[in-house]
Amino acid sequence: MRPAALDCSQAEMVSAAEEQEYPMKLYGWVAALVLVGASMPLAIAQSGLDTPSSDQYVARLGDIMNAAQTTHIKLWLAAKVQNWDLARFELRQLKASLSEAAVHYSGIPVSNITTLGTSLQSVGDAIDAKDGKRFVASFGDLTTGCNACHRTLDRSFIVIRTPTEKPFGNQVFAPPGKR
Repeated sequence: MRPAALDCSQAEMVSAAEEQEYPMKLYGWVAALVLVGASMPLAIAQSGLDTPSSDQYVARLGDIMNAAQTTHIKLWLAAKVQNWDLARFELRQLKASLSEAAVHYSGIPVSNITTLGTSLQSVGDAIDAKDGKRFVASFGDLTTGCNACHRTLDRSFIVIRTPTEKPFGNQVFAPPGKR
């Protein structure tokens, strides 16, 4: 059976009742969120979990190296299509990742970092010169340096190579004007 249609006065009464009920529901939700938020520090303290502060956080070496590997790939792909601005950006990102690893992980020999510094500079020089052939050669030297570092750290099972495929289907590597 279908309910009878409401006349205007009944509709106004329902609307007024809903308007009074809405703020009460809203206040209820706000109160519940405040209660939960206020109890979180106590719950965390009782759980025994250490919550790192911003000055304590250090990325795991594997995470830093994964970022470096991703940047290594993007650097190659950008230079391959002669997007020198993107290649320059990716080189800066790679240098930042390697520097972060060297600063936070004392087990990485300083000689490994200085050896890579020469290769990184050669890659940068090739990018600045917009010289694809020179880039390929210096990128090969850089990749060889990465693998040498892995060997000195007893991680010879990690082998980096020049990328052979494009894993970033969601990024355009071609420079503006060549897309």
